[in-house]
Formats: sequence, C-alpha cells, structure tokens
Amino acid sequence: MQVVVGEDEALLREGISLVLDQGGFEVVAAAKDGPELIRQARRHRPGLVVTDIRMPPGYADEGLRAALEIRRSLPGTAIVVLSQHLQRQSALDLLAGQSAGVGYLLKQRIADVGTFCADLRRVCDGGTMLDPEVVALMVARARHYDPGLQQLTARQQEVLALMAEGRSNSAIARQLFISDKAVVQHATRIYAQLGLPPSDDDHRRVLAVIRYLSA
Repeated sequence: MQVVVGEDEALLREGISLVLDQGGFEVVAAAKDGPELIRQARRHRPGLVVTDIRMPPGYADEGLRAALEIRRSLPGTAIVVLSQHLQRQSALDLLAGQSAGVGYLLKQRIADVGTFCADLRRVCDGGTMLDPEVVALMVARARHYDPGLQQLTARQQEVLALMAEGRSNSAIARQLFISDKAVVQHATRIYAQLGLPPSDDDHRRVLAVIRYLSA
C-alpha cells in the first residue's frame, strides 16, 4: 500500500514514515504543508494519505482541508488525520458525506505501532476509525442530554463506545472478554434504546452510532 504523509515537523515526519515502512506500507512522498500534500497525492495517487491537521502556512486546519480536498478529487484514497489535541468538530467534518475509508486519531496512538498500523489497514479496507478519546467525548456529551443513553447499562455504554470507534463484534468481544453472541445482544438493545435501525454492515453501523452521538 502506497502512502503520502503530511507533517510539517521534520523529526515527526521521519518518525511516521519509519513506522509506516516497518508496518509494511510504502511511503512514496512526504509533504510539509497543505498545498504540497495535495500536489503529492495527485501525483502519486496513493492508497492512503496520513496527515496532521495543523500545517503551514496558517497552522490551523490546513492539513484537514487538504485531506478533504484529496478525498473529493481522489475518492478512492483512504484518509487518516492525526491531531495533537482532541478536536471533536474536526472529526465530524472529516466524517461528513462519504465516510468510508476515513480515520481520526490522536498522535499519541503512533507509539503503539502494531495497533496504529492495524487501524490504518482497517481504514484502507473501507472502515471508519475514531480515536477512543473522541468517542468518549461524544458519548459524555450525548449522555448528558439524551435520556436514552442514560438508561444504557455500563456494559452497553462500553459496547457503544467500541462500536463508534469502528470495532467489529469480534474485536469488541475480545476486548471486553465476552462472547460474540453477547455483543450482538448488547448491540440489539442499544439499537432499540436509541431508536437506531439495526444493520449487519459494520461500516453503516458505525456511521449510525456516530451520527446519533454527534446530533
């Protein structure tokens, strides 16, 4: 899988490229700002773009805007945006519209190389990945305002959060040390409590949960 990296800090840019190379990805270009990231993506047409949100020239959301432009012009390219700090609205902007093959992760996740690379591959396969801290913020906000979430059990809230991160039933079962059947039962009750239509498709399930939590 060919990758274009967007990161303005030289040391971190090299570090991300090294992690990707060791994880079996092929880094074909690395950009230092938003416009260059767009140019390199259009030149190489990679399977994946990994970029920081804040990049030159304004150090605001240039990386995110470049990612959105790449997604618009190269819809087959998976996008993973990295952030130093938790930015809920940036995650929602990224997920708006076509959300398959999209991820939003905090930079601290890079330290866990195996999990980080596995998350990237899931996005490349058309999945949706949200950082657990983003999901925790969404759940906390929604729980405060919505009585349906307040009535979920602690276990159901755990399952809901992992669903929103993009985890499959089997992955949720492994993490919570429960059976796949138990996950399905919890998910069914969650759907009923929140008024969400059930779906066997992991991606549509994740999007339904995210849209509910971000409403």
